[in-house]
Amino acid sequence: MSDSNIQRALLADNPNALQRKPSEGAKWFRRCRSAPRSEIPEKPDEKGSWLPAKELFKEMRPSFRLVGLLLFVYLLVGVVVFYLVMDQISGKRTNRVLDALYFCIVTMTSVGYGDLFPNSDTSKLLASAFVFIGMAVTALFVSKAADYLVEKQEVLFYKALHMDMKSSEAKMLRRIETNKTKYKFYTAALLLVTTMVVGTVFLWKIEKLSLVDSFYCVCATITTLGYGDKSFTSELGRTFAVFWIITSTIILALFFMYLAEIYTERRQKMLANWVLTRRMTTMDLEAADLDNDRQVGAAEFVVYKLKELGKINQEDISSFLEEFNKLDVDQSGTLSAYDLTMAQSGQ
Repeated sequence: MSDSNIQRALLADNPNALQRKPSEGAKWFRRCRSAPRSEIPEKPDEKGSWLPAKELFKEMRPSFRLVGLLLFVYLLVGVVVFYLVMDQISGKRTNRVLDALYFCIVTMTSVGYGDLFPNSDTSKLLASAFVFIGMAVTALFVSKAADYLVEKQEVLFYKALHMDMKSSEAKMLRRIETNKTKYKFYTAALLLVTTMVVGTVFLWKIEKLSLVDSFYCVCATITTLGYGDKSFTSELGRTFAVFWIITSTIILALFFMYLAEIYTERRQKMLANWVLTRRMTTMDLEAADLDNDRQVGAAEFVVYKLKELGKINQEDISSFLEEFNKLDVDQSGTLSAYDLTMAQSGQ
């Protein structure tokens, strides 16, 4: 089976996407090493220097420091604004600055106890603006906290589960990578239970609520229900709430996010296992036979399995072959160091 036949079959949806000379002979697919880390810069920055692809994508994502700065600016502006209009906000008061910060946190997380609420048109409009901005900032903070708050503890959590096991560092890292989502979920669950216990004990001992009411208030808070019948009313309680509300609501969001990720990952593994273990039928053979020679080679079989798993589609195949054609300067059907040098010098 020649390469030209495979290419024509792969590009059946886009016959003009690739025009090249056919290579001679058949190619055998052998086990090869993973793609090495790119040492050649792939994208220049604004100053003209070159950045590797990994660093380029890292630069495109907002850093945790930037998201933290946005949160700080939001809270600072919120405290100033609500401090100035605190006379237009009704409810139980403690300290003017603390109440402004507390009201800003409750608004941002959409808890909305109702112990403090706007009672004028100006304060209502400000609260409406801050709730939308705050939810956007919270969403960004949650996405970054997923990397910073949980992934930093994966190795520690693994060691705690396997203290009696003697394994090399490489083996440990491989196991962590394999069960990465599971460990993140376990860590988020542990943090969630911890914050719930801390909040319940605080409300029970400091706010003088009953044990049931304390647990009820914790659940209403972290789920952002905020019924308002139970809330933080003392100055010390609101100081604690400023930090605890943000932490607990973020951890709960991470918990459900990782739970959904585990479910999705499990479904993907089930699909992969079904595809890899089921028997090949004559209909599969016809579908995998790209050049219609009634035989399926290694290349055709691999492509068919990847498409069946949803790992690749026709558009991806066309793009890969177009890139190969651009790099194959001498149109020999193979890539060499000479081809890469010529292709890069012509860019």
